[in-house]
Amino acid sequence: MALLPRGSRPASADPPRRGSGNKSVRLSVIPLPGARHGARATREPGGRRGDRPHGSRQAGQTPLAYRRRRRRRGGDPVEPVDRTTPPGEAPDVAPEAASRLTLRVNGTAHALTVDNRTTLLDALRDHLDLTGSKKGCDHGQCGACTVLLDGRRVNSCLLLAVACAGASVTTVEGLADGDRLHPVQEAFVARDALQCGYCTPGQICSAVALLDEAAAGQPSYVTPPERPSDGPVSLTPDEIRERMSGNICRCGAYPNIVDAIEEAAR
Repeated sequence: MALLPRGSRPASADPPRRGSGNKSVRLSVIPLPGARHGARATREPGGRRGDRPHGSRQAGQTPLAYRRRRRRRGGDPVEPVDRTTPPGEAPDVAPEAASRLTLRVNGTAHALTVDNRTTLLDALRDHLDLTGSKKGCDHGQCGACTVLLDGRRVNSCLLLAVACAGASVTTVEGLADGDRLHPVQEAFVARDALQCGYCTPGQICSAVALLDEAAAGQPSYVTPPERPSDGPVSLTPDEIRERMSGNICRCGAYPNIVDAIEEAAR
């Protein structure tokens, strides 16, 4: 359908412009050949509103109002689909997409069957129920998921579990010696180096590895170049802050974290 000035033909000149002096022009709807009524047809002069397709939603009508109107008309509402997995049951995985592996975690060997895409963090939390390691950003940027892999700190959210088969994994649950806490854990408690505690497991695991790296003489970005290369690195506050820069504390407990690591290094 097209809007044309009354009395003109479809092939007439352009519509009047503002200020042309013709202020009495009235517009009406003239059906063109082959045109049909749409879902929201305009009322024609002397005619009636075009019919909408049965069951279509009216303009401006919310989906909820549309469903209510359908129920009033006798239509059956669409039932929601339950896509949750029952507790204790693992989702179906194609055999070629799963792997059997053995993870040695905190000194204990665990035989697992996991999806090839399962990260080490998800294997620890979902399969072994070791929930000390936290999932913060899931992009390797916050450090809350830090664990020790063969003694070296890693972001477990970035490692596939199948790539860690046969390796030794230490989480925050495995640092204590029975009922006695690790010296870093004791220092964190003594210095009150935490607030909400969500990042603390990753902070502690990272600090444990930091002490081993400094004792082995591994330099950092702020280590003085004139330092003897065959001795341990002195852990100054700047050295600790640099080496812990991969672990973020959104509560801002950084000063106490530095103090705790200094105390544990003595």
